[in-house]
Amino acid sequence: MKRILLIATGGTIASKPTANGLAPSVTPEELLSYVPELRDICIVEAVQPFNLDSTNIHPARWLELARIIEEGYEKYDGFVVVHGTDTMAYTAAALSYLVQNSRKPIVLTGSQKSVYLRDTDARRNLTDAFSFCADDGASGVHLVFDGNVILGTRAKKTRTRSYNAFSSIDYPDIALMRDGKPFYYIKEEKPQGAPKFYHALDGGVFVLKLIPGLDASIFDWLDEKCSALVVESFGMGGLPDYGDGAFAEQLKRFLALGKTAVFTTQVEREGSALDRYEVGRKLRSLGRVLEARSMTLEATVAKLMWLLPFAKGEALERLFYEPVGKDIL
Repeated sequence: MKRILLIATGGTIASKPTANGLAPSVTPEELLSYVPELRDICIVEAVQPFNLDSTNIHPARWLELARIIEEGYEKYDGFVVVHGTDTMAYTAAALSYLVQNSRKPIVLTGSQKSVYLRDTDARRNLTDAFSFCADDGASGVHLVFDGNVILGTRAKKTRTRSYNAFSSIDYPDIALMRDGKPFYYIKEEKPQGAPKFYHALDGGVFVLKLIPGLDASIFDWLDEKCSALVVESFGMGGLPDYGDGAFAEQLKRFLALGKTAVFTTQVEREGSALDRYEVGRKLRSLGRVLEARSMTLEATVAKLMWLLPFAKGEALERLFYEPVGKDIL
């Protein structure tokens, strides 16, 4: 039997009602007691580094999870991270960059309703996550939810209430969990060699969502406050011009400070294409502008946070476009 480490972090799956609303309070041991069938799938040990609503999880917590995985890598055959759904896709993306080339599976799951409720998706999601983690074909970072197995860099929460809360964006699901076993759509090759762990993230990444009529002076604040900027632009991507060229001048100044700007799209699927329209093409003349293409926002943010501590300029650009876990196509 495979030995799997449960890393419990809180979330809806571990929440109970309080006077101020739902809050995480279920222990890992109590969580496991609701799915006794797991003892027939694998040997489970558990740790709980923190017990938080995932809204309160940030890059330092991602590093903490990666450290736990690194420290237990030789002891365990796989890892299941139980996590709140709101930022689970960000954590899945971050772990995809912090733990690379892993032959052992790192599986994230959670639920839309608490495990202690009778009508809940928690028990199925837990069983599926451990079943996938114990499968010989599993490796690397994945999110398992509502029977779907999604690459860690491709997951996005697309529903707030339904059990099928997560979607794989612009890439197929890896597998479907059926009767406790994965039915693979894509059989991934196991990585060769040792895993590579990273130990730093730069949290100074800001996401600017464009809206019609936004004042370009927002860059006066961004110049001082962030290391890199992700611009969620309209359609295939571009920068507005309301007749004064203010946005172009502000972005040019931002780039001249040696900072990084990545353009993506507010549209959920099919990605950006800056060269299609004039509003996108003119960005090329302003400096080193990167493009997220088909990457999710979660992967774009996490990849920048991973790259910034050790790469700048041309090196950062080259590494940004190098695929990690099928994050960019």
